[in-house]
Amino acid sequence: MSGPERPEVVLLHGVGLDSRMWARCRLGRHHRVRALDLPGHGSAPPVRGEESLAGLAERVAARIPGPAHLVGFSLGALVAQRIALDHPARVATLSLVSSVANRSPEQAAAVRERLRTAEHDFAASARAAVQRWMSPRWRREEPELAEQLLATLLANDRDSYLACYRVFATADAELWPRLGAITAPTLCITGGEDTGSTPEMTRALAAALPRGRAVVVPGARHLLPLERPDVLTEHLSTHIEESRSEQPAL
Repeated sequence: MSGPERPEVVLLHGVGLDSRMWARCRLGRHHRVRALDLPGHGSAPPVRGEESLAGLAERVAARIPGPAHLVGFSLGALVAQRIALDHPARVATLSLVSSVANRSPEQAAAVRERLRTAEHDFAASARAAVQRWMSPRWRREEPELAEQLLATLLANDRDSYLACYRVFATADAELWPRLGAITAPTLCITGGEDTGSTPEMTRALAAALPRGRAVVVPGARHLLPLERPDVLTEHLSTHIEESRSEQPAL
């Protein structure tokens, strides 16, 4: 597959990270891939003042001129859902990687507590995130990756990070009543040991979507694009190609 026939895939990262988190996912051989930096992250301009899911989604959607296979991780998955609702013509398929959905009161309280920690001790919250994302064994096997993740988190503009984390902490409740309006074929995938974007959430998310299906990767935590890139890439590629084969001929 070459040239214009290759479908465009747009990748959206999670809060506090940037487009580099997709480097291990080798989608480019069969697809045209663009990994974007979300507002307030990486090379994108900082966020000033209050932020909203709708605001993030509008600025990202403006960078997607035509139908694309939209892949979102964590916060990026919430942004992708809002784009699918507000701009359905720009979304050929949707892939929601490690997405939260309909948090319980206890889960919502836990993420609010992480936000309070970030507000008062940003370095401690960054260290806790890396420990939550990477098992002790994985950190021992790839200490350089753990250090890189920590450095990426610490390099964030603090105001931008906090504004986006507040969106991440609340947007699933905003989206949940509207999921039935998303018409794009949707893959929902998470790690079997992800304590934030749990398998139960992923199954519930897939069930709430008219064309959703759930995949749980055994033994993996939150960072599927880094921990299990080959497995994730295979599922993404299969999802995209199956949806393309189902499109009626013109």
